[in-house]
Amino acid sequence: MSNQQKVRDAFTNQIEYCRSNGAPITGRIVEAIIGALDESSELGRRVLGWDGNPLADALPLRVAGGFHALHLAGNHDRLSAIYNGDEQAAADAEQIIAKTIASDEAALLPWLNSPPQTNEAGRSSSYIAGLLWLTAQGLPPRYELLEIGSSAGLNLMIDRYHYDLAGVSVGPDSAPLTFTPEWEGPPPPDVPFAFDSLRGCDIAPVNLADPAQARRLTAFIWPEHTVRFERMKTAIELVNQQPPRLEGASADDWMIDQLAKPQKEGVTRVLVHSIVWQYIPKAGRERISQAMEAAGAQATAERPLAWLSLEANRETYRHELIVRHWPDGDGEPVKLGEAHAHGAWVKWLGTR
Repeated sequence: MSNQQKVRDAFTNQIEYCRSNGAPITGRIVEAIIGALDESSELGRRVLGWDGNPLADALPLRVAGGFHALHLAGNHDRLSAIYNGDEQAAADAEQIIAKTIASDEAALLPWLNSPPQTNEAGRSSSYIAGLLWLTAQGLPPRYELLEIGSSAGLNLMIDRYHYDLAGVSVGPDSAPLTFTPEWEGPPPPDVPFAFDSLRGCDIAPVNLADPAQARRLTAFIWPEHTVRFERMKTAIELVNQQPPRLEGASADDWMIDQLAKPQKEGVTRVLVHSIVWQYIPKAGRERISQAMEAAGAQATAERPLAWLSLEANRETYRHELIVRHWPDGDGEPVKLGEAHAHGAWVKWLGTR
């Protein structure tokens, strides 16, 4: 299969995903982009000749983020008409996109240079559910949370949010953000736990105190998801009040360094990540896996280790919540459930 066909297939996949996940406007934009791109523009040449895996690299979302940023800047009336739901503009979307490429290609090209930053605090509902499950397995209910691919660190403020998971309440009642995902299945265990520390890393951390970086992160939120815009506004306020502990580093180097540090007795060390594994190079993923296996072999009941992830199954395209823990779990993966990529719902299995 040619590179160009892989690119077109990736866009088709993204269009279908948008439409089936309540984002028809974004789907229409993505459809218009691939329809308008050709070899006559540098943007078209770079996208259609993409050398990597366009689906794993989230190429359609990189380009769509650039167009959304132009809309949010407020200087593109015809483009904004598509985002605002104008039916005539939607019908002319491909022509409007083509004209926007011609006039603003210089602003769009940099969006191809890095994967989307889609930091979403709603994903932390799955983290909480996983921690409740681990606590119910008898692990020390005090957690050292280590997150890779933290982006702006929104999930590192997990202790400042409130959660209602099928009636199980976690977090401060006075929290500025409350998450109540639609829940399918039995409730998670209702057991108390606490955080000992929260730290994370990202290869290119987003500083939400910088308005330009905040705007970039906001541009990756689909316009249909108005709740997410409100969450982001609140999260930015929280970051400015007290920034999360977030470092700039590659996931593998950082995680290996963290695992080498002394672990407190009576504290469970947990690696967590969401919608990031596909962006880590294969060699980095292998280094992390090997380091976790090695650390797991040294784990004890007083100093256990766990690995909690919410990542896409590349065959089913469902986001699965998988947990492993040592020593009692022998590091065997357990699927706790599936979840919406932005935290809207959780299908809970909670087996074993």
